[in-house]
Amino acid sequence: MAITASRKEQIVYPESDGKPMADNTKQFRWIVTLEGGFEALFRDREDVFVAGDLFWYSVEGRPDIRMAPDVMIVFGRPKGDRPSYKQWEEENIAPQVVFEVLSPTNSLLEMAKKLEFYDRYGVEEYYLYDPETGDFTGWIRGEDGRLRVIDEIQGWVSPRLGVRFEIEDGELRVIRPDRQRFMTYLELQQQAEHERQRAAKLAQRLRELGIDPEQI
Repeated sequence: MAITASRKEQIVYPESDGKPMADNTKQFRWIVTLEGGFEALFRDREDVFVAGDLFWYSVEGRPDIRMAPDVMIVFGRPKGDRPSYKQWEEENIAPQVVFEVLSPTNSLLEMAKKLEFYDRYGVEEYYLYDPETGDFTGWIRGEDGRLRVIDEIQGWVSPRLGVRFEIEDGELRVIRPDRQRFMTYLELQQQAEHERQRAAKLAQRLRELGIDPEQI
């Protein structure tokens, strides 16, 4: 049944459910690391939209049919801020890849409903990570059109993302195509500081040899 213009104006699509983004610091750190890592990975692709903890409304006129993946990646949609992801306003393109970072308060029923939602509404790859235990599970849409569990996740390379997943010392490692791993903001800052110190030492050594580093 078509939705009239007046009916469309009456429908409200909430931008928040009032719940926190994460239940603890470890879950929050992983959500931010994954979202930021994929933002950086696809920074030169204007047709890749990456978001964290954003409501995805899959059916027009049904604000009750929604999910807020911890991280979602959408190929074929432009970058830019959005209050929510309304699929019918995005050329009806569903997020192809979603991530959930498990928290102690997530129930088995809740996670089963999320898997059912992602299966029903077109997600191609779904990944679930428990930072407390190091358990990492993935599903990929099979030839039968359903999400099927990935039997061997260690060393798995995402067809859509091109990243490789490894479990090392009980912790997930996300490896980019350039072999660099996703790092936390603190790790990135430490790396940048280390590089600055190396550059400063090299410049000092060149000056000692009578070479102006600014002229190189």
